[in-house]
Amino acid sequence: MFKKVINQNLPFFRYLIRWTLLSIPVAIAIGSMVALFLWLLTWAINFRFGHKWLLYLLPVAGVLIHFLYKLYGASAEKGNNLIIDEIHEPGAGVPRRMAPLILVTTVITHLFGGSAGREGTAVQIGGSLANLFAGWFKLNQADKQMLLTAGIAAGFGAVFGTPLTGTIFALEVLTIGRIKYDSLLPCLIAGLVGDATVSAWGIMHTQYHIGNVEAGQLFYGHQLHVNVWLLLKTIVASAVFGLAAYTFAKTAHAVKGISNKYIKIKWLTPVCGGVIIILLTVILGKPDYLSLGVSPEYPGAVTIVSAFRPGGADFFSWLWKLLYTTITLGTGFKGGEVTPLFYVGATLGNTLATLMSAPVSLFAALGFIAVFAGATNTPLACTIMGIELFGGEYALFYAVACFTAYFFSGNTGIYSAQRWLTPKTVE
Repeated sequence: MFKKVINQNLPFFRYLIRWTLLSIPVAIAIGSMVALFLWLLTWAINFRFGHKWLLYLLPVAGVLIHFLYKLYGASAEKGNNLIIDEIHEPGAGVPRRMAPLILVTTVITHLFGGSAGREGTAVQIGGSLANLFAGWFKLNQADKQMLLTAGIAAGFGAVFGTPLTGTIFALEVLTIGRIKYDSLLPCLIAGLVGDATVSAWGIMHTQYHIGNVEAGQLFYGHQLHVNVWLLLKTIVASAVFGLAAYTFAKTAHAVKGISNKYIKIKWLTPVCGGVIIILLTVILGKPDYLSLGVSPEYPGAVTIVSAFRPGGADFFSWLWKLLYTTITLGTGFKGGEVTPLFYVGATLGNTLATLMSAPVSLFAALGFIAVFAGATNTPLACTIMGIELFGGEYALFYAVACFTAYFFSGNTGIYSAQRWLTPKTVE
C-alpha cells in the first residue's frame, strides 16, 4: 500500500521539485530588480519634491521616452499586453531590453512629475526576466508560458508586498472566466520568493490601517455578524467604484486613440500630454495629483494614505487623479495604472463615506481594491489584496466590494490583451 501511494504521488513530487528549482532563481532576479526599481523610484520622487521646476521639463522627458522606445523598444512598446499575448499565443517573444527600458523610462516619468504607477513596470520586469531564464533553461513552449505567468506573479507580489495577490492576479488577469490551476504552484513560489527578496534588500512598503468599525449589529434581539445597513452602503458605493473603473479604462483608451488620430508627428504626443499636465497643475494650484500619490509633497497634501482619514481628500480628488493618469499614460509616458487606481479608489471612497455617513477608513480601503478590481477584471485577486494589506476582519466587505465593482465596470478593462472566455452576466 505504501509503495502504491509513493508511486501515485511520484509525478507530483517531481513537478514540485522541478518548478521549485525553476521558479526560485527567476523570482530572486525579479525581486532584486524590482527592489532596485523601487529604490530609484523613491529617489526620483523625493528629488522632484526638492526641485519643483522639474515639472516644467515634463514635455522634454516625454520626447526622450518616445525616442528611447523608437530606437530601442521594438515590440516592448506594447508593455503588459505583450506579455499577456505571449502567454496566450507564443510568437516573437518578450525582448530582453523590456526590463531595463521600462525601469528607466518609468523613473524618468516620475522624476518629472508624470502621473503613473509601478505595477506595469514590475510586471514587465517579471515577464522579461522570466523569458530570459526560459531561454537559458531551454524550456518548451508550455513550460515557458508557465514561467512567464510566474514572472507576473513575482513582479506584482514584489512591488506591492502582496505575494498571494500576485499569485492569483497572474492567474486571473489572463482570461476572464478561467483560472489555469496548473500554474498555481510556480506562481505561488515566485510570488513568495519575489516578495521575500525585496524585503531582504531592505525595501519597505507603505502600511495602511482601517480604524475600528462596528461590523456586526443587533437584529430583533439577535446578534448578526454583519452590519446589514453598512453592507448595503458598501454595495451602493461599490457600484460607483465599478463605474469609476469603467470611466478610467474608457478614458485611457480614448486619450490614446485621440492622440494617435489627431497628432501626426508622434514625438509631439508626449509634448502635448506634458503641457496639459503642467497647465492642470498650475490651474489647480497644487501638485497632489502628480506621480504616485503615496508620499506627501507638503503637509496636508492629498495622498492615498491621507484618504484613510476624515477630510483627507477633496471632493473631486479621484476625478483629477483619473484625468492626470489617463493623460500621462495615454500620451506615451511609462509606468503602471494600478497605484493611480488605488488613489482614485481611496479618494472616491473618502468622498462617498462622507456623503453616506460611513466609516471613512473602511470605504477608502474598499475603494482602493474595488476600483482596481473593476479596471483589471480581477475581483478574486483584489479581495485577497484587501486581506493582505488591511487584515482579514472585513474580508466579507472586501469580497462584496470587489465583485460588485467587477460587474458594474462593464465589458472593458485596462488590458486590451485580456481574453474573454465567459461574459460577466448571463442573458
